[in-house]
Amino acid sequence: MGIRLLSSEIRKIRVTLFFLAWTMLPAAAQLPARPTDPTQADQRFENVVEDWTTPSLSGSHLQLIPPLAPFVDDTHSGYAVELFRLQWRDSDPLDVYLVKPTGVKNPPVILNLYGYPADTAAYKMEVFQKDLTKGGFAAVGFVPALTGHRYHGRPMKEWFLSELQESLATSAHDVQMILNFLATRGDLDMTRVGMFGQGSGATIAILASAVDPRIKVLDVLDPWGDWPTWMATSEFVPKDERPDYIKPEYLKKVSPLETLDWLPKIQAKKVRFQQLLFETDTPVPVKEKLRAAVPAGTTVVLYKTLDEFKAAFPYSTNLDWMKNELGALPRSSPHAAKPTVPQPTPCKSPSLRRKQSTEAKSKSKSPGIYDREDPPTTQV
Repeated sequence: MGIRLLSSEIRKIRVTLFFLAWTMLPAAAQLPARPTDPTQADQRFENVVEDWTTPSLSGSHLQLIPPLAPFVDDTHSGYAVELFRLQWRDSDPLDVYLVKPTGVKNPPVILNLYGYPADTAAYKMEVFQKDLTKGGFAAVGFVPALTGHRYHGRPMKEWFLSELQESLATSAHDVQMILNFLATRGDLDMTRVGMFGQGSGATIAILASAVDPRIKVLDVLDPWGDWPTWMATSEFVPKDERPDYIKPEYLKKVSPLETLDWLPKIQAKKVRFQQLLFETDTPVPVKEKLRAAVPAGTTVVLYKTLDEFKAAFPYSTNLDWMKNELGALPRSSPHAAKPTVPQPTPCKSPSLRRKQSTEAKSKSKSPGIYDREDPPTTQV
């Protein structure tokens, strides 16, 4: 007689195996678990305040603890890899990879954020590193909250989706705190910053771009959103947990972080919105709503088949468009004022309107590419 496991049980088994493997690593490589006793809390973060109702840092107080010297791998030809461990809240150290081209002074920066449950393994692969830095660009890689090495010290019933408000809000805050950190280095062009996000990472990138004008170019692939519909119909949601995620109290918590509401507020100067029409995590009606909510001037790309998508993402990256748009931006002058770094203390988010693009757009239709101004009939 066979044993049938629910999807959530399978997921929990996988997480358990991962956790067991993790605990077998050397102690120095392990992350500290969240203290169960409040008296054991890290006193460095006793004044931290974080508002999970908004992607903005205006209602939060996060302070970066001075990081230790990074691990540096400079054995590659054409680039070097730096691994930092950054932290601005208790029990949540964050591994941040900086892949930087050698011989390029103050290169533009591209932040990469793949969605749950992706980890940082790709940033250890040479073929991936080479593709990220091709053309003289620096790349930054990290994972969202409650993902990969950041999932620890929690009951297994608490995961990215069950704690979606926390996952999205803290990750959007992380994007801004990472930009603050990068701005202190002095060896990157922080006037030319782009961000690519996929899945839940795309949602986080949208939230961050809506409140931080430092992200000049935004490229997102299959963001999540329209929470009531997504939770009720997405195949990603475990069936045995779905009833909890369609309750009014759950939806009320995530409603301030609704992708449909933040999409029109994006402040990036150039935006590309990509969708896999064959992907099922995000239901078709949700895809259509999200597509309709993008700002005017957005380039929309629709992939109808898996082969079409693979051709566009040969090394799990598709950064040519991003690099072209960043390259078209004015270079920072050596005598220009240093970019203003938003303070971690409560501050008001800049009320800047996103400049609408007036440049002529490419009308290529393979794959389905069109601009937001085009009529819907040109979508595919």
